[in-house]
Amino acid sequence: MSLTHSLASAQGQVHLAAEGASQHRTLIVTLFTLFVLLTLGITVWAGRRTKDATDFYAGGRQFSGLQNGLAISGDYMSAASFLGIAGAIALSGYDGFLYSIGFLVAWLVALVLVAEPLRNSGRYTMGDVLAFRMRQRPVRTAAGISTIIVSIFYLLAQMVGAGALVALLLGITGDTGKNLIVVLVGVVMVLYVTIGGMKGTTWVQMIKACLLIGGTLIVTVLVFHKFNYNLSSLLGAAAENSGKGAAFLEPGLKYGVTTTSKIDFISLGLALVLGTAGLPHILIRFYTVPTAKAARKSVNWAIGIIGVFYLMTIALGFGAAALLSQKTITGSDPAGNTAAPLLAQEIGGGADSTGGAILLAMISAVAFATILAVVAGLTLASSSSFAHDLYANVIRKGKATDKEEVSAARISSVVIGAVAIGLGIFAGGLNVAGLVALAFAVAASANLPTILYSLFWKRFTTQGALWSIYGGLISSVVLVLFSPVVTGAETSMFPDADIAVFPLSNPGLISIPLGFLLGWLGSVVSKEDSAVEKHAELEVRSLTGHGAL
Repeated sequence: MSLTHSLASAQGQVHLAAEGASQHRTLIVTLFTLFVLLTLGITVWAGRRTKDATDFYAGGRQFSGLQNGLAISGDYMSAASFLGIAGAIALSGYDGFLYSIGFLVAWLVALVLVAEPLRNSGRYTMGDVLAFRMRQRPVRTAAGISTIIVSIFYLLAQMVGAGALVALLLGITGDTGKNLIVVLVGVVMVLYVTIGGMKGTTWVQMIKACLLIGGTLIVTVLVFHKFNYNLSSLLGAAAENSGKGAAFLEPGLKYGVTTTSKIDFISLGLALVLGTAGLPHILIRFYTVPTAKAARKSVNWAIGIIGVFYLMTIALGFGAAALLSQKTITGSDPAGNTAAPLLAQEIGGGADSTGGAILLAMISAVAFATILAVVAGLTLASSSSFAHDLYANVIRKGKATDKEEVSAARISSVVIGAVAIGLGIFAGGLNVAGLVALAFAVAASANLPTILYSLFWKRFTTQGALWSIYGGLISSVVLVLFSPVVTGAETSMFPDADIAVFPLSNPGLISIPLGFLLGWLGSVVSKEDSAVEKHAELEVRSLTGHGAL
C-alpha cells in the first residue's frame, strides 16, 4: 500500500512539474528562441569575417588566453556536466560525484602533457601532429576516422540531453515529438558550423559558459540558502530523503555492490582522467590562440572556471536528492537527466508558482544553450578532420584549395549531423554522463596513446600509430556494442536484445592499455624507419614553438 501511495505521489509531482511548465510555456519558448536567435546572429556576423581555412578551422588564431579558456569551458561543460552529473549525484550520491572529480582531474593531464606541445606542433587537427614525422595518407586516414567516431559518441550524449530536457518543458510524451526535438537540435548545430566556422562557434561557447556559470550559481546560492548555508545540513537531508541513509554519502552505492561494479568504476575513472587529452573538439581549441603561452593560459583559465562549476554540482545533485523524491526524479527521466531543471523549479517556489516557472525556464534555457554550443564544437571538430585530413590530404593528396577544403567541411558537417540525429533517436533512455564517459574511453584508447608516442618517443613509427589508433578504436567500440550500455539492461539502447557478453559499462580498463600496448608493439616489430631526425625536429618545435604556425 505504501509503495502504491509513494508511486502515486511521485507521479503527481511529475505531473505538477509538467503542468507548471505548461502554464508558463510561452516564457520557456521565448527564452529558447531568444538564445537561438542571438547566437545565430553572432554566427552570421562571424561567418562574414571567415575568409579562409585558418579562419574557419582556427578562428584566425586571434583569441586571447581568457577568451579561449572561456570557450574551452563552454565546449567542455556539456549536457553531461549540467544534466547528467546532477542526475547521477541525485540518484547515486557519492558515486555520482565521482564524475565531477574525474572530469576536473583530467584537465591536469591535458595541461601538462598535451596543450602546449600540440599547439606548437600542429596546424588544425590531430592528424597534423602525426603526419609531421610519419607517412601522411595512412595516419591522416586513421586520425580522421577516429576523430569522427569519438565526436559522434559525444554528440549522441548531447542529443539525449536535448530530448529529455525539451520533452519535460513542453510536456511531450510521445516518441515522435522527442525525435523532432533531436532533429531540431541537429539542424541548429549544422547552421552554427556551416555559417560561422570556428569564429562563430567560439563566441557561442563563450556566451554559453557565462550563462551556465551564472545560472548554476543562482541555483547553488538558493539551495544553500534553503539549508542556512550549512553543507552538513544539505548532505544530511539528501541522505535521509534518498531513502538510502548514510550509504548515500559513502562510496559503493553504485560501484561497490559487486566485484564487477568495482572494476567498472576503475574503468570509468581511467577513461575520465585520460580521455580529455584525446578529445578532438578540445584538441582543436589549442590552435585558436596566437602563441603557446596563450594556449597554456587558456587551459589555466579553463581549469579555474570548470573547477568552480564542478564544485557547484554538489548543490545541484545533492540539492535535488534533498528536495525531490527519487520517484519524482526517475519519473521525469529514468536516468535522472532532468534533476537539475526540476530542482530549479522546486527551489524557485514549486510547480504552481511563477518563481518556479521562471527559474525552470531560465535553467532549462541555459541547459539548451549548453547542448547547442557543445554540439557545434563537436560537429566542427569532426567536419574539420574530414575536410583537412581525409579530403584535402588523402583524397586530393594535398592539392585542394582553401575554398574547396572549407566547402568539404561544410558538407561533411551536414552528413555528421544526420548520423548523430539518427543515433540520438535510439539512445533516449541512457544517462548522458555515462554516454560521455564512453566517448572519453574511445578518445583515451585511440587518440591519446598516438599523440603521446608521437610527441615523446623517437622510435614511434607509422605502423605503431596505425595499430594504436585502429586497435584502441576497434576494441573500445566493440566492447561497448557488447556491453550493457547497448543491450541486456532496462536502460540500454536496445533493451529487448541481449548480447551483452562484456560485463562492464565502460571499456577503458581494457581498451586504453591495449591502445598503448599496440602502439609500442607496432613500432617495435616494424621494419620501417622511425624518422628519428624528424622526431628531433618535432621535439624542438613542440617544446619551444620554433617554426609553429
